[in-house]
Amino acid sequence: MGSEITVKMVDVAKAFGETRALKKCDFEARAGEVHAIVGENGSGKSTMAKIMSGVLHPDAGKVTILGEKVASPVDAKRVGLTTIFQEVLVADEASVFENLYVGRDGVFRSQLTGDRRTEAAEILARLVGKSVDLDQLAGSLPLSIKQWIVIARAILRRPQVLILDESSAALDLDSTLRLHAEIDRLRAEGATILIVTHRIAELVRIADRATILRDGITVGTLGKDEITEENLLSMMTPADRRASDATEYASRKKALLAPLILTATGLAAHRSARLFDFDLPKGSIVGVAGLDGQGQDAFIRVLAGIIQPFGGEVKVRSVDTDKMIALQSLDDAAKLGVSYVSGDRKREGIFPQQSIFENLAIGVYRKTLGPLGVIRKPTLKPMFKREVDRLRIKIGSPSNRITSLSGGNQQKVLIGRAFANDPQVILLNDPARGVDLGTKRDLYRELRLFAEKGGSVIYVSSEIEEFIGFADRVDVFFGGTLFRSLTGEEIAEAPILAAMFGKARDASVDFDLERTA
Repeated sequence: MGSEITVKMVDVAKAFGETRALKKCDFEARAGEVHAIVGENGSGKSTMAKIMSGVLHPDAGKVTILGEKVASPVDAKRVGLTTIFQEVLVADEASVFENLYVGRDGVFRSQLTGDRRTEAAEILARLVGKSVDLDQLAGSLPLSIKQWIVIARAILRRPQVLILDESSAALDLDSTLRLHAEIDRLRAEGATILIVTHRIAELVRIADRATILRDGITVGTLGKDEITEENLLSMMTPADRRASDATEYASRKKALLAPLILTATGLAAHRSARLFDFDLPKGSIVGVAGLDGQGQDAFIRVLAGIIQPFGGEVKVRSVDTDKMIALQSLDDAAKLGVSYVSGDRKREGIFPQQSIFENLAIGVYRKTLGPLGVIRKPTLKPMFKREVDRLRIKIGSPSNRITSLSGGNQQKVLIGRAFANDPQVILLNDPARGVDLGTKRDLYRELRLFAEKGGSVIYVSSEIEEFIGFADRVDVFFGGTLFRSLTGEEIAEAPILAAMFGKARDASVDFDLERTA
């Protein structure tokens, strides 16, 4: 690691109206290091990244990038700083190649040489793990590939300072390892890499140092050997929150032998995949894992009534009749008390032009219709306050647009929307993407309380650590089907990883677990 200071912030403050995003932020990073920026949602991390990038100007304090003041994104580009923001920014109507070089000289002109195409093809193949058609429209690609396009575009600029704001949030385990390999290359070349992330395993694996923010204030910096979940939680969260977390799972109940609330029989989530059965006991939490594209995403959408399976049947126990009723549509899911939460909030969750209140309450509007079909919003205020308090959502006025919230708090609103329906089953499709450690603990606690009161949870996640100490069972998908179910002491990193890579129960794991820690 070099000793040259490339990024420096001193006493930086930034407010948006009455909201003080940063109060007193001090930070410095050096050449040739990976430096993580950590904190709960709303602590000021993204504001800090935008100030470094010239997107926002501080109200007070001093910021220098490679010894120069950056007053705009153009300045940032000139001095050698590139930022990958949390939003996956691609032009859907443009080709992959055009997206990679947008903003570069002559991007839509004849200067686009064969060398550039070769360079683009090589770096995308290295990142994605397979070749990508450069002439394909970006809009036709899945979210994970779009994220790789954004990352590749930044790397192709050969930045001296690279900021990644939750850039691994849309990536699975295998993809994250490839990103880490690319970060290692940049670090070896002397670049400064700043990572805003909530994935603790990622921090332990890749970061040389970590600076922690709490309520807009820098509370300290940890060296590589000090970056642990315990240290991060201690610095990120107030003492009263830590005390409640310590007893969070003290009274966990195993519910796998309870009556079934949902079943799937002879299910085919993919056209050519092996058929499988699935059951969800009342009051249980079932985690679902798998590498990207292994069938778990299609599976949970089938259970939610969003898509139809290629074969098989899903049934849910009716609250009214106590009989198992077929679930074939979104309307069936609503009637049977099955709520779905997507991790891709921008495409499948929020209504960006609507208020925080409307985004949370919209799921229960039809339950409050008056005689003339008028929504009785005043009757929803107690529900809104209950869910905001339950999930500790940091908001200003409920009438503010949902986009005024941090990404993690937007995700909390979607989860609150699911709880507001008083469901008997909650389906969560990677809900903690872009959510900090403290917020995850809040979510785990509320889901456990929900389960203890008889609710059932199916929780799809790309992060293995989310299941340990939380899920009653973990079902791992491989090859488009349910490959293995794990319970008890099997819910640990090595068995889950083995199953994710298609390893049989007693087979040795021939990949490097150390790289995934």
